[in-house]
Amino acid sequence: MPASLNRVRILGIVEGSSFLILLFLAMPLKYIYGIPIFVRYIGMLHGLLFILYVVLLFQEKDRWDWSWAKFVLLFLLSNLPFGFIFVEWKRLYENNLK
Repeated sequence: MPASLNRVRILGIVEGSSFLILLFLAMPLKYIYGIPIFVRYIGMLHGLLFILYVVLLFQEKDRWDWSWAKFVLLFLLSNLPFGFIFVEWKRLYENNLK
């Protein structure tokens, strides 16, 4: 796998993981236990990672001549809590077929 695509993959995993931490750790701490500080910092980190991921997707779309359908699919999956796991599973499955 080329280094630039590996960056997309790694950033997608980190961004998706930060989304899960936000949803399943920070949000319950805020709304169940009244501790909002984690939402503030983890939410800020997740927002930054999400913006970086989208910028990197745009760069790689141009570099690898991806279709808009592929770009939109990757973007939409990054908005789902476990979307990055599906992307990784799909990548591994397709590599095993070759």
